[in-house]
Amino acid sequence: MKPLTGLRIADFTVHAAGPFCTHMLSQMGAEVIKVETALRPDIFRKPHAVYGRQGPATFDQVSSNKLSVRLNLKHPEGVALAKKLVGVADVAAESFRAGVMARLGLGYDILRDVKRDIVMVSVSSSGQTGPESHFAGYAPLFGAWGGLGYLSGHADGPPVEMRHVMDHSVGMHAALATLAALNRRRRTGEGCHVDIAAREVASSLVGDFLTAASAGVSVGRMGNDDMVRAPHGLFPTADADRWLSISVSSDAEWKVLAGIIGQPQLADDPRFATQAERHANRRALDAPIGAWSAGQGGEAAAERLQAEGIAAHLSWAASDIVADPHMRARGAILDVAETDGTIRAAIGHPARFAGDDAPGITRGTPALGGDEDYVYGELLGLSRAQIGALVEDEAIY
Repeated sequence: MKPLTGLRIADFTVHAAGPFCTHMLSQMGAEVIKVETALRPDIFRKPHAVYGRQGPATFDQVSSNKLSVRLNLKHPEGVALAKKLVGVADVAAESFRAGVMARLGLGYDILRDVKRDIVMVSVSSSGQTGPESHFAGYAPLFGAWGGLGYLSGHADGPPVEMRHVMDHSVGMHAALATLAALNRRRRTGEGCHVDIAAREVASSLVGDFLTAASAGVSVGRMGNDDMVRAPHGLFPTADADRWLSISVSSDAEWKVLAGIIGQPQLADDPRFATQAERHANRRALDAPIGAWSAGQGGEAAAERLQAEGIAAHLSWAASDIVADPHMRARGAILDVAETDGTIRAAIGHPARFAGDDAPGITRGTPALGGDEDYVYGELLGLSRAQIGALVEDEAIY
């Protein structure tokens, strides 16, 4: 049994941040029922040309493992059916703007009357309260609001937008908060409303810089630099667009690196002899290290540096990760069968639990409404005639 086997989630989330939360929980065994409608499908489900394919790759990434049912939440019978679904769930998750669920008749106060111990998880750009709770947002804005964008990029350039990494960070925080709320329910018997603000997640990731700011120290964009280590950055290799990441953390490592690049005298150069001096003169290190790395095969150079105790690796593309035998051996990359029989690579859960079935993906992306016989029939006990009538009335749509 997976760690969350037996947990059921009514998933009203859309786009990426909220769906990634429930996706992570589904890989640990939770049964996640994604509520959708053909009237306004999730923007990521819509087929469009991206990543060299016509299918919605972004949707696949956060929807594998889930079940799908159609519900028209603007129809009274659709809302009533949504309440029945929440009534057999442990968690109701949503990621609309603050107040949308309440306007639909599915706010926390209403769902708590449906099921007293329900845990409701709301993911939004600015939270459910506060003067800016109505603001809309998406991944780059989360990073901009939260201060991450300002810190990312090179000193002589603009801030760099944070895209999916921001959505996924929000989703992971939401998953952690969901588990905390479920643990609280186990102790007290009470559910609760979990409020996750994406911009606050972003700010939580720049805590050390906020501390520096409170002390009057301004930290700007550093590119590939580190605040202490040098050399520290990316260097070209003999392979096209293959960049070697090197990070030296001590004087002893620097001495070894100087010998490897054929410049042993640099280890004793007063500009580079100590970590503090190397950092102060780090730009002068780029040329000799870059000249050496540019003549090396990337993989071979990384292996040689690692063998000598220096932190180094190629900056990998997604194709490298998919083909990596280590990731395959651990189940971090696995093959998933879609409903049409197509096999594709997918990213598994990054956690392992000794003694339990490994978290992971056991089924591909669900077809829109593809699990209604189970959910409406077996789970909620509706007859085929009742389901057919709701479809005819467009409550299920």
